[in-house]
Amino acid sequence: MSIHSFDLLPEVSAVLDALTEPAALLSLDYQILATNNAYQEHFRAKQEIIGRHCYEVSHGYDLPCDQEGESCPLKRCVETGARQRMLHIHNTPHGQEHVDVEMAPVHSSEGALVYFLEVMHLVKVARPTAEGSGMVGRSAAFNQMLSFLQRAAPSEISVLLLGESGTGKELVARALHDQSKRASGPFVTVECSGLSESLFESELFGHERGAFTGAVNRKQGLVAAARGGTLFLDEIGDVPLSLQVKLLRLIETGTYRTVGGVELQHADFRLVCATHRHLETMVEGGTFRRDLFYRISAFPIELPSLVERVDDIPLLVDVLLKRIPEAETKSLSPAALGALRRYTFPGNIRELRNILERAVLLSDDNQIDLPHLPPAVANFDRIPIAEADDSIKSLEQVEQEYLLSLKRRFAGDNRGLAQALGISERTLYRKLKSI
Repeated sequence: MSIHSFDLLPEVSAVLDALTEPAALLSLDYQILATNNAYQEHFRAKQEIIGRHCYEVSHGYDLPCDQEGESCPLKRCVETGARQRMLHIHNTPHGQEHVDVEMAPVHSSEGALVYFLEVMHLVKVARPTAEGSGMVGRSAAFNQMLSFLQRAAPSEISVLLLGESGTGKELVARALHDQSKRASGPFVTVECSGLSESLFESELFGHERGAFTGAVNRKQGLVAAARGGTLFLDEIGDVPLSLQVKLLRLIETGTYRTVGGVELQHADFRLVCATHRHLETMVEGGTFRRDLFYRISAFPIELPSLVERVDDIPLLVDVLLKRIPEAETKSLSPAALGALRRYTFPGNIRELRNILERAVLLSDDNQIDLPHLPPAVANFDRIPIAEADDSIKSLEQVEQEYLLSLKRRFAGDNRGLAQALGISERTLYRKLKSI
């Protein structure tokens, strides 16, 4: 599209209305020149939007986003000359909302940069506030994960969700499904860690009557149940090596046979897998097939641990208290909230919920305080520095004792411990080796 005159802007507005999502044409100095009806409806502004700055309307800022501490897709467009896409949190009449902002440069017929086309992809599976259901978060780590989810969801690409236990992998898998073209189809979860070798094929592919002892009826498998939707293989790292080849054949050919059956069946699903294991290490160790790893990891998404989302803890506390029975009126004291922010949460969000459920039962009024938290949480930052004889320890000694106590609590999970400490596994290994 080439535009040479402001006289064409009414026609541009009509063109923008062909887009179903909120869209606007911006000047080089952030001014809104034209919008579609979806943009006007999204912001429901009490005053005229045309002529105002985009950062003023969407954020309430007096200055562009990059001068307010955020990334700015328009500025990145200017710097790179290419289309940009960034996840922002916008202020709307509905409250704060995640918005996946896509910004594209518009050039004149002479090649000069004249405008920017802004399209807002609304995020419906997560919120930056405690209202509503689904995922919640607003930290940089959460937003980065959500940005990857938004990119992958509309496609058919296989997604591999990586992260520690308790980070919400099934919730993210469901969000991928709900944002996909298969959202109207079924979402089927396969708990790989809970299936024995003898049951795996039967559960996944189904079986015919009489296929084995006890098979008194024909049974449909989970692959067939997922037809037209999403098949979520949770903890795929726990699939026995002997069965991985059958799973690989299903993914590669899109076909399978029921147990005891001879007729070839055709599968129709979008694949999402998840694991807390380090699959690449398993591949090198010979316990996970390399070819299967490459098939399932076309688009890996790393889920942040709660330690990486420490800024989300107050928000998550508010949300969880609303979802825990009889906890709606409860709140945390500043001391209790501070203790939670300092704690490392090896069990992540699942552990946070357990801590709050326990605290709700222990508190007799509407405030949860330090005594209601587990001692390991309430006293987490109270590290003894001096002995009873007031001797002074070196910093190296203090660090070694601290690492030893954490090592026992993390029970061999060096990856989780490294993430909690904010260092690499290599650095952690070197420090532990010196103890």
